[in-house]
This record gives sequence, C-alpha cells and structure tokens, in this order.
Amino acid sequence: MLELTRNLGPTDAAVADRLQLDYASRCRARLKVRLESGVEAGLFLEYGRVLNEGDVLTGDDGVLVRVECKPEPVITARTEDRQLLARGCYHLGNRHASLQIGETWLRFCPDPVLEYLVGQLGFEVVPETAPFSPEPGAYAGHGQQTRHEGRGHHEGHSTRPAS
Repeated sequence: MLELTRNLGPTDAAVADRLQLDYASRCRARLKVRLESGVEAGLFLEYGRVLNEGDVLTGDDGVLVRVECKPEPVITARTEDRQLLARGCYHLGNRHASLQIGETWLRFCPDPVLEYLVGQLGFEVVPETAPFSPEPGAYAGHGQQTRHEGRGHHEGHSTRPAS
C-alpha cells in the first residue's frame, strides 16, 4: 500500500495520480483511501491540518498525488444583496456552522434549522451537490484548521489563542 506522509501544498508539479475526498475526509490525518487509478493508499499526515483543493501529497517513494474536493451534498444560499450576505455570515457563524463564502452565496452542510434560517432571512436556498471548502476559522493559523467535528463544532477545544 502506498503511504502518503507529506503535504507539499499546492504546486504545479506533474502528478502520478489524483485523490478525491469530501470535506470530512480532508480533515483527517489518518485514512485509508483509494486513488483515482484504483491504487490503495494510506494517509499518515500532520494532525490539525485540512487538505485543500490542489494540495499535492507524497511519501518516501516520491509518488505525487493531487487532492481534489469531492462534490458532496450541500446547501447553497444565494443573494445579490451584499448586506444580506453579511447578515447570513453573521447568523451562521454565530451558530458555529462550517461556512464557505462566495461572492453572492454561502454554502454549508445540510441542516434543516440552518436552511430555514437563511430562507427566513431572504436567501434563495438551493440543495445541491458541490465541492465544499469552508473557511478555516479565526484561530486556525496559516492554512491550518482545527479538526472538523460535526457541523464545525469543536467540543473540548479551547477557542482562545495560545498565550
């Protein structure tokens, strides 16, 4: 089995294979996966770091594998109103929802309560299948993120920065 132990980050290097992962899987440091070619591989990566679209993984054998965001069920809330977009970010953030922010839309994991909330605010609510890459959060550091648990809640983890 191929062992992928290092994340080189985004690079234009020629890759030997590709790996599609949903958001929850991209948050895991240890995972058995199947590459696009069918080859089985194991992820043995640094804890606390989320894999992003375009990251290139490698191991001791030098094989390069590019990470792709696998489309998954999401809710996309659309609006052309910038103030409404900001209000939506505020209300969803206040509920600690993992949130991807586009120029005229917000995207989050399916949740009937959150869907109702953004609908009541005035968003067009669209269930769809799309790649999900939420914001890493204020305390995540440079390109890193705390471990994903559920809808973005971090039970047992302090949200205060280290002193």
